[in-house]
Amino acid sequence: MPKNSNTPGHSRLTKLTKQHKIALAGVATLGAAALAFSAVPSDAGTTTSDAVASTKIAYSTEPIKGVKASVTDQLAGAGVKTEAIQAKADAKAKAAKAKADAAAKKKAAAEAAAKKKAEAARKAKKAASRSTERVKIQPVAATTYANNLNGWINHALAIMKQKGIPGSYNGLYKNIMRESSGNPSAINGWDVNAVNGTPSIGLLQVIQPTFNAYHVSGTSTNIYDPVANITAAANYAADRYGSIDNVNSAY
Repeated sequence: MPKNSNTPGHSRLTKLTKQHKIALAGVATLGAAALAFSAVPSDAGTTTSDAVASTKIAYSTEPIKGVKASVTDQLAGAGVKTEAIQAKADAKAKAAKAKADAAAKKKAAAEAAAKKKAEAARKAKKAASRSTERVKIQPVAATTYANNLNGWINHALAIMKQKGIPGSYNGLYKNIMRESSGNPSAINGWDVNAVNGTPSIGLLQVIQPTFNAYHVSGTSTNIYDPVANITAAANYAADRYGSIDNVNSAY
């Protein structure tokens, strides 16, 4: 039977083909579709306009709500997952920044402490240097002694202390008063020493050979010098009697 574009059956077949295409395109675009339709039986022969007319095609013209909801749900799920990944990345970046800030703060504190310590050491060194400089430039006040018997004895005691020679003020004084009455120029011209040509001289009446043998370095080499005479006599008495304090008569 010749095909006629004006036959109702042909028009309906053409319409069916367009609807299938639209439905299939919708399903492919949205990712899921529910379409129910009835096809021409598989055992049918050549399709005619009458056969098409007698066959009922079932399809739905309602919006595919389920598919749209599924896609929306998928997009929503993907959005939540993206937000979770971003939140995790933000938290990681925040933790890294906090760690870097803490390290920087610790480093700054260590540098500040080192700088403070170095500054304290510098100040201490400078103070010590100033102190040493003051000691160097300050003259040592020399002890002065009176030019009398008291001054001579005290001066001799200071030297004896430095040299480790024993003796006391009283020990020196009593022997001086017995031997010369405190006269540094006294000379004994009558004893055996005088007879032998070596008279006893000075505060503690020392003969020249004894003075020379027991002379204390740093004092005058003049036997009449009061301090030199006392220290030499004390040195001799320490060697022979243990101390000038142990001498109570001519020695």
